[in-house]
Amino acid sequence: MSHPEREPDADTLAVNPSLTIYSPSGVVAKAAAIKLAAKRLGALGFDVQVDESATAKFQRFAGNDDLRLAALHRVAQAAPSVAMASRGGYGLTRLLDRIDWGLLADATARGTRWVGYSDQTALQMGLLAHTKTASWAGPLACDDFGRAEADGGLDEVTPDCFREAMSGELEAVGFRTEAGFDGLDVKGTLWGGNLTVLCSLLGTPHWPKVKGGVLFVEDVNEHPYRVERMLLQLHQAGVLAAQKAIVLGDFSQWKKSPLDRGYHLKAMVAHLRSVCDTPVLTGLPFGHVPTKVTLPVGVKIELVVQGRDVLLVWGD
Repeated sequence: MSHPEREPDADTLAVNPSLTIYSPSGVVAKAAAIKLAAKRLGALGFDVQVDESATAKFQRFAGNDDLRLAALHRVAQAAPSVAMASRGGYGLTRLLDRIDWGLLADATARGTRWVGYSDQTALQMGLLAHTKTASWAGPLACDDFGRAEADGGLDEVTPDCFREAMSGELEAVGFRTEAGFDGLDVKGTLWGGNLTVLCSLLGTPHWPKVKGGVLFVEDVNEHPYRVERMLLQLHQAGVLAAQKAIVLGDFSQWKKSPLDRGYHLKAMVAHLRSVCDTPVLTGLPFGHVPTKVTLPVGVKIELVVQGRDVLLVWGD
């Protein structure tokens, strides 16, 4: 079932928009995180519902495959204003061949915004590949809104950016990058997400064949050499050359090795730039970090650089 590329429509967001928390991937270790997330999201003005199987447990998953697939389809049938995954981890890849993509696209047409990051990249890329339907790369319920105060709590940027994105008020995000890209001005489809998940889709029916786009990537617990290896895979497959710009988000929580001998993230980026003609920008505030912006996936955007300031614009 094919649908035209859609940008999320602000007119469909109600005064008290409905938001459903569901679990399509990893197990939720503590139900308290979902309760806290629901409370904080409610304080932002959302009418929060928690899916009936959100806290189910099966091995490392939030229920077995059938249960998680049923939850995903159940949310799509209900078509809330926002469908927010509880957490990432792993699990959506198991479901990709069985997802009713037309059902999810229809929910989007009825006003649903699918939101998340990390393992949600599989769902977002599948939506784009199968139906050209837009979604949102943004916070997760437990990892962001459910973070306890003892673990750092919820920062100020993430919820405000998310709320404005869901209401249609947010039409651009900005960040600082390295010098050397002043004057860059490109337009294309914004797509990407977690680098590991993205690479796992290459060569499958769930890979969106985006040309002339702006690809953004992030990852966690991946040493720079592994990040480089995955980016070189995309380069050698012709993916990077087909884009107008590559934007790197956060690559956090990796551990240095005594064998690195001066090799680090900056060295990795330098090598990538030496073999890839597509501009590679750094600094996007997105990834497995407390402060993250919310980005439209599968939507035409304009990337503009003035000095070291980068603006991603999708508003009219």
